[in-house]
Parts: sequence; C-alpha cells; structure tokens
Amino acid sequence: MSPARAILRQTRFLLRRNNLRQASTTSEVATKAKETASQTTSKASEGLSKVTSSAGGIIGSAASRAQNVMSRVGGRTGRLVSFVQTLIPPTVYYARVGLELSKLVFQGQKMSLPSLSHVQSYLQPVINVARDPKSLLSRASSTSNYINPETILSNVRNTNRQQLISLSVIGAEVLGFFTVGTMIGRMKIVGYHGQPSHEH
Repeated sequence: MSPARAILRQTRFLLRRNNLRQASTTSEVATKAKETASQTTSKASEGLSKVTSSAGGIIGSAASRAQNVMSRVGGRTGRLVSFVQTLIPPTVYYARVGLELSKLVFQGQKMSLPSLSHVQSYLQPVINVARDPKSLLSRASSTSNYINPETILSNVRNTNRQQLISLSVIGAEVLGFFTVGTMIGRMKIVGYHGQPSHEH
C-alpha cells in the first residue's frame, strides 16, 4: 500500500473519531477542526515528500546505471556517446538563455504570439505542397515571372526616397554587426598585419 493512501485512511479515521465526540461549544469544535486540518495537511505533505524523494532516487539510480552502461561502450560508438554527452549541458544552457532572451524581447517590444488562424494561413501552402508535390512545379513556373530582370529593374527605378533611406540604414547595421563580429572572432580591433617589408 502506498504511503499516500495510508495517510488518507488515517486522516479519515481521525476525522470520524473527532466527529463522534460531542463538544460543548462551537469554538472548541472550530479549534479542533483547525487542528485536525493542519495535522492532515502536514501528514499529507510529509507523505508526498517521501514519495517524491523515493521516486527521485529511483530515477537518479536508473539514469546513473544507463550512464555507466553507455560509458562502457568503446570504439567509435563510445566516442560518439561521450561527445553527445558533452554537448548536452551547453545546449540546455543556451536553450534556456535563448528562451529568457526571447521573453525579454517579447515583453520589451510588446509583442504577442500570432493567432492560430494566422499560423494556419501561413502553414496551409506548405501542407498543400506536401499533399501534392506536383503543384510545386506549377508554382515555380509562375514565380519565374517575378524573377524577370525587367521587373527587378523597374522595381529598383520606382523606389522612393523613404525606401532608399531604410535600405541604407539596414545595410549600415548589417555591415556594423559584421565588422564587430570579425573583431570579436580575431580578438583584434585592427585587421591582420601583412608581411613586414625587408630593406636591403
């Protein structure tokens, strides 16, 4: 019998016994009810903590046994397993960091998740292509009209001043991020030094 079930039976017995007694005033009954309720909740929380601690031990021992078995594997498979095991902690860490960062961005930009109908409207063409792959070829021929060089040139000629300004700002941002990334990658602010000139 599980500890939680035994605690429930004991609390039922205590409640029945207290109900059989006759109290002289209602205040005594109220205090006794509070006491039994507090005892019941404390016993239930003790039982729950015992159950979770025993289950945690079982899960932990099973995980350690599985890790011991996998560590005994040698050769290429053993190296692969150890490589994957070394990748798990940083992956979990960066996943949590990314989740927290995305939460901050969502809250800072006052963004909200898209509605289900919005997501379905974007996924519907993908689902249709998966159901009928031949339709992809017909769409490819219809999109070739958009890639026509004449239409591209006409779009470039018809851009207004606001679009040019926004494109130049985005280009400057991309160039700035690229430059900072290369500085971080090289660990130097100045570029690579060339060959020293030798004087004869």
